[in-house]
Amino acid sequence: MDNYRPSVIKSFKHNGRLHRMWLENSLLPDQLTAPEHAAESMYILINRQTPIQEADGGMWTSRVPAVSFFIPGQWYNIVALLENEGIRYYCNVASPPYFQDDVLTYIDYDLDVIVAQDRSVHVVDVEEYELHKAMYHYSKEVDRKVQEGLHGLLDRVESGKAPFNNNQVAAYFETWNKQTGEV
Repeated sequence: MDNYRPSVIKSFKHNGRLHRMWLENSLLPDQLTAPEHAAESMYILINRQTPIQEADGGMWTSRVPAVSFFIPGQWYNIVALLENEGIRYYCNVASPPYFQDDVLTYIDYDLDVIVAQDRSVHVVDVEEYELHKAMYHYSKEVDRKVQEGLHGLLDRVESGKAPFNNNQVAAYFETWNKQTGEV
């Protein structure tokens, strides 16, 4: 059996404060990674009903299974949500991921891109980004990287480049379900 590694995802805000933690995720083994994902050294984490801890200590459980894609060097990450109606992609504009000791961390920069099941694209939380940009005093360099990340993400969505492939997302999730007994 292929070994999925238990991992935690931690997001922070620009000031270093914890934003949110997804406590139970499985890191996809390298040998199961599709070539187009391996070519970009993507970290792929899968979860279902994972406990989520908020910065204030509040806890809740995700209702929707997810396959998350973190791409080294990119200022965004992509979460494929496997909903009853189909797959919806929730994309965070964020710092590049850092992965060590089975903990993946990143800084969340508020801007989000939602790709609905009908493939319509929505950029959300622009006001929140502007508020935090002023509150946390983002440097011009950070603002530039965030804007480049947003545009790079939108280009990836428009071109249909990996990981925006519903069949591949479903295959990752089904294989994980079978191998971990999470059916």
